[in-house]
Amino acid sequence: MATSTRLARTLTRSSLRSLSKPPTTRRYHAADSPPPPPFSPAESAILSAALAHVPANGFTSTSLRLGARDAGYLDASTNLFPRGAFDLVNYYLVTQRLALKDSVQFPAESAGGGARIGVGKKVRTLALARLRANAEVGVVGRWGEALALMAQPTLLPASLAELARLADEMWFLAGDTAVDASWYTKRASLATIYSATEVFMTQDQSTGFKDTERFLDARLEDGMRVGGFLGGVGEWVGYTGHSLVNVLRSKGVRI
Repeated sequence: MATSTRLARTLTRSSLRSLSKPPTTRRYHAADSPPPPPFSPAESAILSAALAHVPANGFTSTSLRLGARDAGYLDASTNLFPRGAFDLVNYYLVTQRLALKDSVQFPAESAGGGARIGVGKKVRTLALARLRANAEVGVVGRWGEALALMAQPTLLPASLAELARLADEMWFLAGDTAVDASWYTKRASLATIYSATEVFMTQDQSTGFKDTERFLDARLEDGMRVGGFLGGVGEWVGYTGHSLVNVLRSKGVRI
């Protein structure tokens, strides 16, 4: 319980700090200056090949070595990844986040063009699509290993930063244009709601992960009732920390 509390507090403080300064512009999405590729060609080749081995071998150095061989590289090429298996986790997180803009498309809105889809419903669609990707790629059964890596003290800042980017991406793709105080409260709360749902999904045995979908809907509804989401951040981060500890212990991690 003490470990759960410390993790929850760390997540709360770090999440809010990383989202505490809403930008006035979104350079990441500027059409005239697209971001550079997040991974080199060699890194992408090895890591994408390694992902195919995750269902059988997990987020491990074994998957990295097998991926290197599949991509035509020597085992020593895994030295490209100083953080080891976490670099494979990070690759998966980044590429799935970037894929959202192409995998989820909303109909163009125009005058008299039918019912308008609200921002909240779009956020729900995007979050659900991202969660379903874990099942489609086949990493749900191995996600406890990913959580264990992300929870390591030296890797937690990078994990939280990527979670913040995912929440920001979902709000942006949903059409949120706010640059006031609600910018960071909405992103902080969505980050914690999403992470809680992702932890829940690792234990979901329902067909088609229907229980996970219901869990997400309940958390989003609760967040809306809180008003501005901010009041629920600590509660949901606390849930995430407690659930994360239980999941990791079930995987044999000594915490």
